[in-house]
Amino acid sequence: MFGKDPSIAAVKSAKIFKSHCINKVLEIGAGQGRDTLYLAKQGFKIDCLDYSKKAINDISEKIRTNSLENFITPKVHDVRLPLPYMDECFEACYSHMLYCMAFSMNEIISLNSEVLRILKKGGINIFTVRNTFDGDYRNGIHRDEDLYENDGFIVHFFSIDKIKKLLDGFELIKIDNFNEGKFPRKLYKVVVKKL
Repeated sequence: MFGKDPSIAAVKSAKIFKSHCINKVLEIGAGQGRDTLYLAKQGFKIDCLDYSKKAINDISEKIRTNSLENFITPKVHDVRLPLPYMDECFEACYSHMLYCMAFSMNEIISLNSEVLRILKKGGINIFTVRNTFDGDYRNGIHRDEDLYENDGFIVHFFSIDKIKKLLDGFELIKIDNFNEGKFPRKLYKVVVKKL
């Protein structure tokens, strides 16, 4: 759906991680692994989670093909459940458009609390979300809160105020606007640091 090249968010996140001397990253919602592979090739050790067993199997095959066994550890996991890691064991967390899947705000807040738990003090969380300036916002079938369904796909859209509800335990470093794809999708890239 999104191609084989890494997302703009992954390329920019790698630079941020390097500037903070980060080595170990958790990626949640890895999808087909385009960002996972890119981050691993940049030298980061990546644990990646996805709900889809097929997606994780595909990533596992790409790991073997690219000889990245020492850099990537994939796992099937439903992020509506507690993350399967000890407290404070990652230096960073990364997710591209995971928070804008068909989750309620309470589910997103719960996930964000889990991200806070597994991050070391000073750890960085970078997540991207489609924003309320996106052309699909308020189009299609309204499902709940700021969730709209288009072509069978439900998206949760975010305003700056909604992002601020996810700052408990974090310091906001920055929010950037960017576009992705031909539509284009309008997104925020949010960078926060664990207090």
